[in-house]
Amino acid sequence: MAAPLFSPILLAQSPADDARSTADRARILLVLPFDNRTSQPSLEWMREAAADLLSSRFASAGFAPMTRADRMYALDHLGLPQGFQPSRASSLKLAQTLDADSIVAGSYSLDGTQLVAQAQLVDVSHLRMSAAVTASGAMQNMIAVFDTLAWKLTRQLDPALNVTEETFVAAGAGLRLDAYEQYIRGITEPDRSERLGHLEQSVKLSPGFSPAWMALGREEYAGQDYDKAAEAFAKVDRNGSDGREAEFYRGLSLLFSGDYALAELAFADVARVLPLAEVVNNQAVAISRQGHDGTALFVEAASSDPNNADYHFNLAVSLRRRGKDAAAMGELAQCLKLRPGDAEAQALETAWKDPTGAQAAAGSAPQAAPDPLERIARTFDEAEFRQAANMLDQMQATRLASLSPQERALALATQARGFLDRGLLLEAERLYQSAVAADGQVAQAHLGLAEVRERTGDAAAARQEAQSALELSPSADAYLVLGQLDLADNHLDDARNDAEGALKLAPASQAAKELMRQVLVRSGASQ
Repeated sequence: MAAPLFSPILLAQSPADDARSTADRARILLVLPFDNRTSQPSLEWMREAAADLLSSRFASAGFAPMTRADRMYALDHLGLPQGFQPSRASSLKLAQTLDADSIVAGSYSLDGTQLVAQAQLVDVSHLRMSAAVTASGAMQNMIAVFDTLAWKLTRQLDPALNVTEETFVAAGAGLRLDAYEQYIRGITEPDRSERLGHLEQSVKLSPGFSPAWMALGREEYAGQDYDKAAEAFAKVDRNGSDGREAEFYRGLSLLFSGDYALAELAFADVARVLPLAEVVNNQAVAISRQGHDGTALFVEAASSDPNNADYHFNLAVSLRRRGKDAAAMGELAQCLKLRPGDAEAQALETAWKDPTGAQAAAGSAPQAAPDPLERIARTFDEAEFRQAANMLDQMQATRLASLSPQERALALATQARGFLDRGLLLEAERLYQSAVAADGQVAQAHLGLAEVRERTGDAAAARQEAQSALELSPSADAYLVLGQLDLADNHLDDARNDAEGALKLAPASQAAKELMRQVLVRSGASQ
């Protein structure tokens, strides 16, 4: 077995530590790039792939892994190179800089044709290391190997989490390995043209792979190719973790390419969920560029972030256009108070105080544009967005906690259905399990688990959950799950009964009609 990254002395722990509740377990994780112990430089890209895959699964399981951007920022802050090989001391320092509760460190090697991945958890505050876990498989199943490793680590982090290994593996089953490799190379290559090439190849191989579209959009935006950036950001899953950031930068791209109407809609979409100052300000700019009045939104932005000079400048310009000169001068004065060296604001103040231009004609003051453009908030504060999103999650958790067990289970099952409909099985199962824990008598939760189990290939568990759902509240969907299972097992009489049960409850169901058609075709073929 490969040598562990951290000293075994960290393994010491007391029975009291073992008795800690799940609620006290570390939740904020720093997943480090894995060590490449294959002696093959061509597999160096897997260092970052391991960290990316594990972080993605941890996030889906309800933990809070640090992003790669967080890690890059901390490395720069500590004066460490981006590709450093972590020692115990530097890894702990990195985790402490990021305020992480636990470190995940590991390595990968080859045993003949088999890929072997190993990882350990380190509790940062207690300097305690978990036992190493391993996963192995064929190289072409690399994603599944790391998904299995993520499941084993998750069980160490939270033994009460009931999500199955099959669901973790299914979370990455639809991702092409070649597309994923291109994506990882596209976010790690030092040369921009190479990054672009890899990312373009990734989305070509896997057009539905949202993270690659997000990375491609960032590259196009950084290169000021705003039309292409807007197209790439539009392909990012709006309901995913990058959805709001993508829509914000899509709005910026549309602003810079002159499509103000679509930019307004993009910022409005984000503002409906996260009405942060930069979002509202840019929505107002898009409105203003169309010749409409964005004053109300400029007021909202300046009120939300009163220490931002640009928002007061924008409000001053908008008020001046509406003939509210005194209020405009007040906002411009506030802008200069916050940023005394703002040359444009200084010139504008002089021009507004001296509308005849006498001072400018005498050469005593710089001239200002007669009608300056409002300023765009160009940067996305990811930390602020994440904090706002976390606040929304906390509000949702508080709301759920105030509900009765049955109401809470129903709300969780409804949220889980949204994930299931998007094919996010891990997130869906986690919420369905929470719903069952809240109230095991809610049929929708058992039905959802049945559908998850069916998709992950656990027919026995799917049948058990579907039958539980039927016992609690008969539904066409539960009959359909049983029907597909019976059809797959060639139990045609049972499948016919399932189809009839579904049609009785939902006569117009196309899925039930299709199940009956398949049963009849199969029955005819078997005679």
